[in-house]
Amino acid sequence: MKLNQDFIRKTNSPEETLLFGEEIAKELESGDVLCLHGDLGAGKTHFVKGIARGLGVNETHVNSPTFTLINEYRGSFPIYHFDAYRINNDQEVVELGVDEYFYGDGICLIEWPEKMKNFLPENSVHITIQKDNESSRIFKFEHNGA
Repeated sequence: MKLNQDFIRKTNSPEETLLFGEEIAKELESGDVLCLHGDLGAGKTHFVKGIARGLGVNETHVNSPTFTLINEYRGSFPIYHFDAYRINNDQEVVELGVDEYFYGDGICLIEWPEKMKNFLPENSVHITIQKDNESSRIFKFEHNGA
């Protein structure tokens, strides 16, 4: 699987979603930006836990950064986990200093990326997560650039 290709994948349980996140982690490189789209409860943070686990972070330390906006984790790469849900305008994005994160040496995982769409790198990978039923999820990957 290459993250520079569009594809769809289904997981059938929360554990399978974690394992899929670990699988994706093996494909990530310094500077990658993953934009996670989906309704509340779609599984964005759970998927991030799997990615973090795949990069050497204990997933119990991973939670939604809703009130802090950015959580940082140290694994085989620095991981920057954004939750942009509470961002109201472009000025708030500028104040976060997103360029330092997006163009640094870490991996950015962004929940609610539409709130910072004017700042996302062109080569971001967009992942839409949809609930199929209570425990299964459908992941649609779209690559936006070179």
